[in-house]
Amino acid sequence: MKFIGNVIWLVYGGFIGFIVWMAAGLLLCLTIVGIPWGLQAFKLSSFVLWPFGREVEVGMFGAGGALGNVIWILLFGWELALWHLFAALLFAVTIVGIPFAAQHVKLARLSLLPFGAVIRVVGY
Repeated sequence: MKFIGNVIWLVYGGFIGFIVWMAAGLLLCLTIVGIPWGLQAFKLSSFVLWPFGREVEVGMFGAGGALGNVIWILLFGWELALWHLFAALLFAVTIVGIPFAAQHVKLARLSLLPFGAVIRVVGY
């Protein structure tokens, strides 16, 4: 079931999201200052590509991670989280869309606190 969900996700926007996040990560990594945020964009891109069967755990991130998360939230995170929550509400209107809404809620959580977050594979 996870495989079918991921294939549907991939066809209907997951691949485009992956490309956009990879491009953002590459642009951020062009400067030395942007490398930490570029690495977090790569983390988001991998989750956007194949979200079913994976979960996000917010871990311990220390002082540097806390500062990185604060800067991320102020510049990118709150807009991304609002977008994913809005998309989750739209998907949750139908029964078929509820699993996709759950994935958008995971993405909203990851888009708020990417530093220190760990993506784990579940259910094998």
